[in-house]
Amino acid sequence: MKLGLGTAQLGMDYGVANRNGQTSMAEAREILWAAELNGISVIDTAAVYGDSERVLGMLLPKQHQHTFRIITKLPGLLPQDGSGISSNEVVNRLMESLLRLRQEGVYGVILHRAEDLLSVYGDEVMKGLQKCKRLGLASKIGISVYAEDRVEELISRYPIDLIQVPVNLFDQRLVQNGLLSRCKSLGIEVHARSVFLQGLLCMDPLELPAYFRPHTEQILRFHSFVKEKGMSPVEAAMSYVNDLPVIDTFVCGVNRQEQLLQLIALASKSSHGFDYSDFASSEPSLLNPSLWKIS
Repeated sequence: MKLGLGTAQLGMDYGVANRNGQTSMAEAREILWAAELNGISVIDTAAVYGDSERVLGMLLPKQHQHTFRIITKLPGLLPQDGSGISSNEVVNRLMESLLRLRQEGVYGVILHRAEDLLSVYGDEVMKGLQKCKRLGLASKIGISVYAEDRVEELISRYPIDLIQVPVNLFDQRLVQNGLLSRCKSLGIEVHARSVFLQGLLCMDPLELPAYFRPHTEQILRFHSFVKEKGMSPVEAAMSYVNDLPVIDTFVCGVNRQEQLLQLIALASKSSHGFDYSDFASSEPSLLNPSLWKIS
C-alpha cells in the first residue's frame, strides 16, 4: 500500500480544514492500531509537529515489536548567530527525536528545510546525516522540499536516499518538470505530502477563507469535475497521487480512526484513469501553505 500515515494532527492543531483540534491520545491509539492492522507501513513525523514524537513514543512498542517504518524530520539546523554547525549537532538532534520516540533508530531521517543543505554549512550537515546512517540510527537520509527549492542541485550534489515533496491535484510542478522522474533514476525513494493541500481540496468552496478568493474559479471547477465523475474530492485527490508511478509513498494525516479507514478503502480501489492535468497551478500563493494568510 502506498498510503502512509502523517502524524502532525497527533501532536498539534494542524490543517486549514481541521475543526477538531489536536487528536486525543485515545483516538491516536485507535488510529495506529487501524494503520498496522491494514498494512500501512510508513509513519511520518517531525520534531516540530508539537507533541507528535512523544505521542508516538508513548503508544508504539519498541523498534522491533512493530511493523512501521518511522520517518522523522529534523528542525532547522542553521545557526542564527553565524557560529557554524558541526556534524555532531545533526546526530544530537536525531538522538533527541529518538528519545521522544523511544526507538533505537528510524527508517528515515530527513531535513525539514532545504536551505540546511543549500547553505555554506551544507557539506557539514550532510556529514552529520551520513554519520546517523553509519551509527545505525537511520536506514535512509534525505530532505523535505518545496517545489520552489533547488531540487536538481540537491539531488545532484548529495547522496540522498529519500525525498519528501508536495504533490497534489493543484501542485503538479515536480511531476510535470520531470524532477521526480530524475529522482527515481537516481534510486531516490519519493514520498508525497500535502495530498489534500492541508485539506483545502476537500473543503466546501463556500466556506473557504477570504484569502483563497482569487482561486475560487479553479476550486469550483475541480468540485464540479469530481461531482460529474461521481467521486468525492478526497477520492480524486488520492487517486491522482496513487496512480503516479514516480511516487513510492504518499502521506496523509487524520484526526480520527474513521477517517483513516476511509482513506485505506479509497487507496485500495482500482485506478480511475482520469486526466487531472487541467487542474495544475503554478501559483505559490495557492500551492505553498507557508505563504497562506488565513489567521
